[in-house]
Amino acid sequence: MSDYPITPVPFTRVKIQDSFWKPRIDTAVNVTIPYDFEKCEETGRIGNFAKAGGLMAGPHKGIFYDDSDVFKVVEGAAYALQIAPNPALESYLDNLIDKFAAAQEDDGYLYTARSIDPVNIDARCGPERWSNLAVNHELYNVGHMYEAAVAYYQATGKRKFLDVALKNADLIDSVFGAGKRRDVPGHQEIEIGLMRLYRVTGEQRYLNLARFFLDERGRANGRELYGPYCQDHMPVTEQSEAVGHAVRAGYMYAGMTDIAALTGDDAYTSAVAALWENVVGKKLALTGGIGARHEGEAFGDNYELPNLTAYNETCAAQANILWNHRLFLLTGEAKYVDVLEHSLYNGFLAGVGMDGRSFFYVNPLACDGKYPFNRERAMSRQPWYQTSCCPTNVVRLLPSLSGYIYALRDQALYVNLYMEGEAAIRLGGAELSVAQTTEYPWDGAVTLDIAVSKPTAFALKLRIPSFAQASPDGKPLPSDLYRYLDETADPVKLSVAGEDTPVEMQKGYAVVSRVWEGSTRLRLSLTMPIRRVVAHPAVAELEDKVALERGPLVYALEAADNDAPVLELALDESADLRAEHAPGLLGGVTSVRGNALDSRGNSVKFAAIPYYAWGYRGDGQMTVWLKRQQ
Repeated sequence: MSDYPITPVPFTRVKIQDSFWKPRIDTAVNVTIPYDFEKCEETGRIGNFAKAGGLMAGPHKGIFYDDSDVFKVVEGAAYALQIAPNPALESYLDNLIDKFAAAQEDDGYLYTARSIDPVNIDARCGPERWSNLAVNHELYNVGHMYEAAVAYYQATGKRKFLDVALKNADLIDSVFGAGKRRDVPGHQEIEIGLMRLYRVTGEQRYLNLARFFLDERGRANGRELYGPYCQDHMPVTEQSEAVGHAVRAGYMYAGMTDIAALTGDDAYTSAVAALWENVVGKKLALTGGIGARHEGEAFGDNYELPNLTAYNETCAAQANILWNHRLFLLTGEAKYVDVLEHSLYNGFLAGVGMDGRSFFYVNPLACDGKYPFNRERAMSRQPWYQTSCCPTNVVRLLPSLSGYIYALRDQALYVNLYMEGEAAIRLGGAELSVAQTTEYPWDGAVTLDIAVSKPTAFALKLRIPSFAQASPDGKPLPSDLYRYLDETADPVKLSVAGEDTPVEMQKGYAVVSRVWEGSTRLRLSLTMPIRRVVAHPAVAELEDKVALERGPLVYALEAADNDAPVLELALDESADLRAEHAPGLLGGVTSVRGNALDSRGNSVKFAAIPYYAWGYRGDGQMTVWLKRQQ
C-alpha cells in the first residue's frame, strides 16, 4: 500500500507534559468532550439517531448536518480513550453506537433528517436521496462518521461502529462512480474519511471512490456545477487559487494531498503546491487563519485580509493544520510545519476557551467593542451555537496533538514541535526514548535527551522555525506576505553531548547525523526577540500598520490592559519593547510592554498579550495591527 514517505510517530507513543499544552489537552478530555456530548443530548442531536432507529418518537430536531457534530465528538472521545482507559466513557460510546446502528437503514443509508420523516423533510435536503448534494451535507456527515469509526476501532478493537461505516461506504460506492451517478458532495469531508477506511481495511474501492469525488469536481458530467463556493468551478488539478468556503477548501486540499501521497499522481502534487503558495502568499492572516469574508465563510480576493471584519473560522484554522501536516509528510519541508504551528498557537487556539466550555466561531484581528463579529451576534466566546461545528471540532485535534511532534523517514527522526514530554520510538530496529524539556513558547531553550537501546545511525532533524532563522530566511511565515522590520536575529545555537555544534540546515531543519549510543543530550537555543511585522504593500487594509510577534505567538492589544483606545494607538519604530512573564495573568502569559503614541501624539504605556488569550475580560477594543509611526 503506497502512503506518505514520512510517518508521524503515533500520539499514543508521545506524552505531552508541559504547562502550556497539557492543561488544554486535559481540559479537552475531561471537560469539553463531556460538555459537547451534554449539549448534543440537550439539542436533540443524539436523540435524532434514536428517532431514526425507532427507539423513540418525535420529529427531527436541529439542522440536517447536526449528525456530523456527534460523530466529531465521538472521534475526539476515541482519541481520549487511547490516551487513557475510561470505562464510563467507553460504555457511553457503546450505547451511542447502538443508536447509530439502529438509525442505519437496511441498505446502509444513514442520514437522520431523511430517515425520521422523509415526507416532511427540510426542503434543502432534497426530495429524495442524493438529490441536493450542493447543500444537504448528506455525504459530509458520513465522512465524519468514517473518521470516528476508524478512531474508535483503533481505540477499542470493537468493530460495530466500523461495520456501520463500511456498510454505508459500500452503499455510496454502489451509487457513485464512473458509469453510475456522477455527482460530488457540496461540502468536502467524505474524501478524507474514505481514505481512512482504505488505510484500515486495505480495500481499494474506498480510495478509488475518494479519488472519484475529487476528480469529478469541476466536470459537468450530466449535472450543474456548484461553483467556486464549493470549489466545483474547475477540475481540482487545474485549481491554483483558493476560493470559496474556507473549511470546504481546507478539507478538500487535505484530501487532495492524501491522493497525491497514496497514488503518486504528479498533477495532484503540483495542484496542492500551487494552492498552498496562493494561500500562504496572498490569503493567510498573520494568525494563521483562513477565510477573510463573513459572506460564504469564504476566502477573499488575493491580498484581501481585513481586520475588524475578518472571519477566520476556527474550523478553517483546524483544516489548515490538517492540510499543512499532510504537506510536511509528503515533502519533509519545515515550511509547512511553520504554517501549522502559526495556526495552532494563534488562529486555532483562540477559538476554544480555557474553560473548555466557550468558543469563538469567528476570529477577527480587531474588535471595536461594537461590531458583533461572532456567530449569533456576539462579541465573546459562546457556550454553543446553532451550527456548532467549531465546539465539536476542537476535541478532534487537542487529544491527538502529540502525534504532530515527531515523525520518521528511513533513518531520520524529525522533531517538528517543541513541547515538553516523552516519546517512545522505534527506528532502525532500535528503541529510542526522547525526553524533551522546554518552556516553549515562552522561551526558546529546548533540551532533548535521546537514549537508544543499541548503537544506531540516524539523522536527527530539528525544525528551526522561520521566526528564528537569520535574514533573509527569517520571516513570520514562509512567503513574502509578511516580513520583519528588524531583519536581524541572534543565530540559533546547538550543542550535542556538551559540544557546540555547527547548525547545518536542510529544508528548514538543523540536521545532526551520527551513530547514537547510550544517552545523548542536545541543547537547542532558538532566538525569541520581540519582532515588528509589516504586511505586503498589496494588502490595502494593512498599509502603514505594524504587528508584534514573539516566537510563534502573535500579540494583541486589549482594552483591559490599556488606558488609551487601542485602535487609535501608533507604534514608533524606535520604541523600546520588553517581554514580561506574568504567571497569574490569563493562565500565565508573557506580555509585551512598551510605549506607544495616542491619537494626540502623547506617549502612553501599552501592554500586549498573546492573541489566543484575548476576549476573557469584557467586550472592549482589541487589535493585532497598530498604526505605524515612522
